Amino acid sequence: MFIGVVGAPNKGKSTFFAAATLFDAKIAPFPFTTIEPNHGTAYVRAECPHVSLGRKCNPKNSACIDGVRLIPTELVDVAGLVPDAHEGRGLGLKFLDDLRAADALIQVVDASGKTDAEGKEAVGFDPAEEVRFLEKELVHWIAGIIKRGMAKARGRGIDEIATILSGLKVSPKQTEDAAARNKLPIDKIHWSDEEIFSFAKTIREISKPIAIAANKIDVDGAKQNYERMRELFPDRIVVPACAEAELALRRAAEKGLVKYVPGDKDFEVLGGDDKQKAALEKIRKIIRENGGTGVQELINRTAFDLLQLIPVYPVEDEKNYSNHFGQVLPDAYLLRRGSTACDLAAKIHTDLSHNFICGIDARTHMRIGKEHVLKPNDIVKIVSGR
Repeated sequence: MFIGVVGAPNKGKSTFFAAATLFDAKIAPFPFTTIEPNHGTAYVRAECPHVSLGRKCNPKNSACIDGVRLIPTELVDVAGLVPDAHEGRGLGLKFLDDLRAADALIQVVDASGKTDAEGKEAVGFDPAEEVRFLEKELVHWIAGIIKRGMAKARGRGIDEIATILSGLKVSPKQTEDAAARNKLPIDKIHWSDEEIFSFAKTIREISKPIAIAANKIDVDGAKQNYERMRELFPDRIVVPACAEAELALRRAAEKGLVKYVPGDKDFEVLGGDDKQKAALEKIRKIIRENGGTGVQELINRTAFDLLQLIPVYPVEDEKNYSNHFGQVLPDAYLLRRGSTACDLAAKIHTDLSHNFICGIDARTHMRIGKEHVLKPNDIVKIVSGR
């Protein structure tokens, strides 16, 4: 899974990214701090099956802390986008090309309204405008890609459009679905600019879903703006966030000053001087008022709600829930809801899917076929031929 962290300049994108990944991204209170994209690893939080099994796990491709399995996913923080970027303003649409492979986006907005659409200091700016203009720029970007390939596609079938969009991780089925939703002909493409734009809007919704981080929620006026955004965008995930608090907590945990698992609703202070403890108590107040810092919740909701992913655990020894080294629940994978046992096999190695014989549900010890649909936290052994 690949998540893009996007938004206008000076909204806290790089702080959000650093908090989610503990990557030392450049962080500064002025526009265009990030020019080249930063890549890092964040983690999706899920309950580890070892808790219900009563067995100690030995994670390899992930981590487990106090029964919480942290499954890695890729995050990228890209340059800030300003209104009319598609016309060349700011850094133009350069940053969007860094998001071609993104499965979903987290848009960081300044919920306090103290920075405008271009990242400059402001008073009472409406953060809903940030949401609207990002949508507009994304649609212009996708429409531009389609228009550039239209000379080849015109007069041909929808397969040509699917080829144009394949670089955006848009499947042929998604392409056909978007055309059907807009009642566009797919046998011979002669779409107008208006039809292309409408089609591009649907493609954005299908292929680049967006969750909104209402950042700086601890600043005056932010909570009112957050509630308003929830009303204005009822079909979007909008989460109150304080990226600075999350970053401070994760750095404190690294230094052994607190015990904190990303996404926890509280933390335990283990050390620090009076000044550090006072700062931590301020963070505790933010967490209690908002149900967390919002950073981990956004990553989780992007994975589980927007992308409909589920955690699945492949094993080689179904009786002991282990690999051939005896490591219990060593690996965790995130698969799309509706994925099959054969899809899991392909995720592990293509040869396993090509030579798939059956799967074995480790909990029930029942054989399952290649079309068997997996459930969250399934533990499965894949049996394949040579």
